[in-house]
Amino acid sequence: MDSTAGMRHGPIELRLVRAKDARALQHELLSNRSWLQPWEATVPYGSVSFDMRLSIRRLLQQYRDGSGYPFVMEYDGEIAGQLNVWGVSRGSLCSATIGYWVSERFAGKGITPTAVALATDACFTEYGLHRMEICIRPENAASLRIVQKLGFRYEGLRRRYIHIDGDWRDHYAFALTREDVPQGVLARWLNGQVPPEAATVPPSDRISH
Repeated sequence: MDSTAGMRHGPIELRLVRAKDARALQHELLSNRSWLQPWEATVPYGSVSFDMRLSIRRLLQQYRDGSGYPFVMEYDGEIAGQLNVWGVSRGSLCSATIGYWVSERFAGKGITPTAVALATDACFTEYGLHRMEICIRPENAASLRIVQKLGFRYEGLRRRYIHIDGDWRDHYAFALTREDVPQGVLARWLNGQVPPEAATVPPSDRISH
């Protein structure tokens, strides 16, 4: 599949990021600081760059290397956020992780779950991957709703796993393998066939916040 052509469902499109997206993405990031900052990856003992042109160059290099798939989420042709498939492992693992952000003004339109479903389906059917993972902070209720909607399976608590918003944060790990969704993630969701308890975090792992 030509990723530059994009994947679409209704008004929602997922397409490969382009160098000319830098200005629009930077504007969305900076105008959504209070909305996004609690969930943004940071660098211990360093600072995060807001040089979007440099960021896109690095993401596209990862794409050319086969180590990542960097997408833009659009709604009715307008940039709404980013979704990155990162940490791609080949060989006997064939796995990757999904990360994303969406602008506050586009929240509640079903953009992110649709984009995650489109990306996961593409990774399984076009990119030769077998397992897709999403790691979410226990406090991030909006992201937890996404894995619940799509039926990503809860796989465990990872203590102090990723540096987010200035400190090492606990995360819940969720995953799907290709065998879990023979009909596709998007089709399973749209057809109402998602296992209702798949993403449930057991009481022993729940973190109060």
